[in-house]
Amino acid sequence: MPKSRMEAFSDGVIAILITIMVLELRQPAGTDLVALRHLMPVFLAYLLSFVNLGIYWNNHHHMLHAAHRVNGTVLWANLHLLFWLSLFPFTTAWIGEQVAALPTASYGVVALLAAIAYYLLQNRIVALEGRDSTLARAIGRDRKGRLSPVLYALAIPVAFWQPWAAIALYVLVALIWLVPDRRVERMLLGAGTQADG
Repeated sequence: MPKSRMEAFSDGVIAILITIMVLELRQPAGTDLVALRHLMPVFLAYLLSFVNLGIYWNNHHHMLHAAHRVNGTVLWANLHLLFWLSLFPFTTAWIGEQVAALPTASYGVVALLAAIAYYLLQNRIVALEGRDSTLARAIGRDRKGRLSPVLYALAIPVAFWQPWAAIALYVLVALIWLVPDRRVERMLLGAGTQADG
């Protein structure tokens, strides 16, 4: 079946999630810079989650661009991913209000399960399209995809010891993914060049 409806639905869900998160940013109580200082943790939590959702949207877009079709298993795997992404506004609001052990660990749990869900979706698409597909070749050994869940899993217990250290690990994962990942683009460009030649 065609992938366009799944892609459009996913884009819409991620856009709504970002909108929900920004609505948590309240106006300051005063009119000076001191009033903004109290909003800084909420803003920084929003910024981290905005970047994370942006990373998922970007990679999801590239993954579906490399895919040719989807089936029921892929649709359910995609819904599984969207479920975990939909919990980012809740954990973002909680960690923004209180940088404490449980809110910080819960953010890590959601991030970990979203990373696992993305990995499962990716594997379902590869299983459908085959090991020689553009996506399978682009993913390769997927070092970043394997490292991210490990760092999230490490950050969860660290949150109970030192919440700021766990947040530093969450930021590290985001920074790893902010480095442009051109694997899928290179494969698609290569496939287009071979088709033209």
